[in-house]
Amino acid sequence: MKALVYTNPEELTHRNEADPIPETGEVLIRVEAAGICGSDMHAFHGHDERRFPPLILGHEAAGTIAAGPRKGERVVVNPLMTCGQCDACLSGRSNLCAKRQIIGMNPREGAFAQYLRMPERNLVTMPDGMDPVHAAATEPVATAWHAVGLAERASARPLAECRALVLGAGAVGLTAGLVLAHRGCAGLRVGDTNALRRKTAIAAGCGDVYDPINDAGPEDNGFDVVIDAVGGRITRQTAVAAVKPGGVIVHIGLMDNQDGLNVRKITLQEVTFVGTYTYTMVDFRATMAALHAGALGRLDWIEARPLAAGLAAFRDLDAGRTAAAKIVLQPQ
Repeated sequence: MKALVYTNPEELTHRNEADPIPETGEVLIRVEAAGICGSDMHAFHGHDERRFPPLILGHEAAGTIAAGPRKGERVVVNPLMTCGQCDACLSGRSNLCAKRQIIGMNPREGAFAQYLRMPERNLVTMPDGMDPVHAAATEPVATAWHAVGLAERASARPLAECRALVLGAGAVGLTAGLVLAHRGCAGLRVGDTNALRRKTAIAAGCGDVYDPINDAGPEDNGFDVVIDAVGGRITRQTAVAAVKPGGVIVHIGLMDNQDGLNVRKITLQEVTFVGTYTYTMVDFRATMAALHAGALGRLDWIEARPLAAGLAAFRDLDAGRTAAAKIVLQPQ
């Protein structure tokens, strides 16, 4: 099969690789679309010790089962593999499984290839007529869906009465804004330093979109809910300053592990700080249904490119040369 292989930092090679061989409980999938995640970008730069070359990256995937009783069925891949037996898994919080693995991370090959092996229980049937390019976006949007759900449960006020701030307008930040709007958020502000991303966020319907460098920043103590989809020291500082007393900060991004938290304010003003990781299978299924139903609006912020052009896509994302919040690669 043809695959896009991470071979060295800032190097991706489109080359022949052995077809994956499914193990017990797994099926072979012919990949139709696979999205580029921010974690793939970290690996591309050599900044992720969990992903080292040579490795087929990619975990946001949709395709068709290639063999077995379900041959021909179109599916979306939940890339998070868990034990299914621990307390977290049995309580519906499999994203917290201590034995969790994700494809596209050593030693498990990912989805930037013509074929992918996956446990059958990780496959969700794609609705009839759904574009696989849109279906491949289920995974990152499910991360935003889960995060907004946590914010909603932690907030003392319903979202319809909340002002919300989203920091970052990449795929997860953009869709967090769309999910907040879908759930009736009363006031929404989204910030991103990239002009093309801001333009995309405005077109997608993300409310008041601003430039954190040149525009007036969010006012202190002005937001009931703050979602940090960047996860850097500066965005954590911004989140704590912007959140109202008694408000909620949801931290999704993993840019760095530096400081940035004003613990005194969090304590004295009873701010709820919530860390969030991926999603549950319930979130995943609900997200795919919402995308297919058009509940999050037009999906023209997703761009499809050939897998063979993957290196150029990574470089365009890295340089901020694309208005797409999500680039999806398609094997030929």
